[in-house]
Amino acid sequence: MSHMILIGGGELKNRETFPIDEYISAEAKRRAGDRRACGLFIPTASHDCMPYYNTFHKIYTGVFGIKTDVALTVGRSFDPERMRQKFEAADFLYIGGGNTVFMLQSWRESGLLAWIEEAYKRDVLLCGLSAGAICWFEEMYSDSVVEGDYAMYAGLGWLHGKISPHYDERMLDFDKIVLYNKTRAVGIENRAAIELRDGKFVRSISAGGNAYFLDGSDGAAVRKTAL
Repeated sequence: MSHMILIGGGELKNRETFPIDEYISAEAKRRAGDRRACGLFIPTASHDCMPYYNTFHKIYTGVFGIKTDVALTVGRSFDPERMRQKFEAADFLYIGGGNTVFMLQSWRESGLLAWIEEAYKRDVLLCGLSAGAICWFEEMYSDSVVEGDYAMYAGLGWLHGKISPHYDERMLDFDKIVLYNKTRAVGIENRAAIELRDGKFVRSISAGGNAYFLDGSDGAAVRKTAL
């Protein structure tokens, strides 16, 4: 059974998503059982920014006692066997924010995507923030190509539909897209997350934000349901 926790946004270093991180940690420990839980941080979207990983380690190890590791592939060679071991040891993957389009291209070129997909299929908890939350959908609202110029881009298509992270910041423009296309979508605000099992919504988790199901299928107005 695949398991996802997708976070709309928020600064990890400022503990803006702390209740969500606490929930992720509890789920990872539940999966690990008697073992020490391990989280693998994937910072591809930030071009493998090491301070970002250091923040992740500070929170997840320093506060929650989880062992952490990092998958670095951008602009460098790596040992495939060592990378395989990192993925096999992980109870959860955490995909950081940044440039989503670059991230997906890099995953395909490096081969990282195959390991991520294999982990997903064997019920490793898959978590992500912003870029790491939206890349799984068919279409994602992002400014990955030109900063500040938001548009829809193709995601991996593991989850159906359209999605916007940082929905509290992008609401008006994203709602117009949903209405114009007479479609349904998901909007996740900063400091909010949704949990999915086998691609189906289970619950929302709030650190102060909200998540919404958006329905513009009648072409008249976008109806919003809090998740």
